[in-house]
Amino acid sequence: MFDTMTLTKIAAGLCGAWLILLLGKWAGEELYHADAHGEQSYVIEVASADAAPAEEIDLVALMAEADADKGSKVFRKCTACHKVDGTDGVGPHLNGVVDRDIASVAGFGYSGALGGLEGDWTVEALMGFLESPKNYAPGTTMGFAGLKKPADRANVIAYLTGLQ
Repeated sequence: MFDTMTLTKIAAGLCGAWLILLLGKWAGEELYHADAHGEQSYVIEVASADAAPAEEIDLVALMAEADADKGSKVFRKCTACHKVDGTDGVGPHLNGVVDRDIASVAGFGYSGALGGLEGDWTVEALMGFLESPKNYAPGTTMGFAGLKKPADRANVIAYLTGLQ
């Protein structure tokens, strides 16, 4: 039925395929396992389900210690999208934003997430929004990740309060 040469070719093909599979698996393990290469270059922190609840922040004390000059430096992160000269950019202008109605700049096209929020931009609301815009208003088109340090948020709010 098969001669010796045909059987030898079939056996060599199977052995070659098996060898390629084993070498490919070995190469993949070497390339994609961080344990084999030492310490990671960077770590992305994510919230875990068993994370401790966030500590309560005393807003009155935090705002009393807030520094508008430091806030103007932190606000530089915001200037890519927001202006404070009364004109709109990618985001609405932030003159008079403290205690202004949410999504109330005339002529600016707010996302449905912000347009659906009720109330004013109080200090408490701004603290929550600046910490994480995506968590405060799920579905917002604002791509900013937020300011994690409460002091930074308080300083920015103090700066914005001075722009009334």
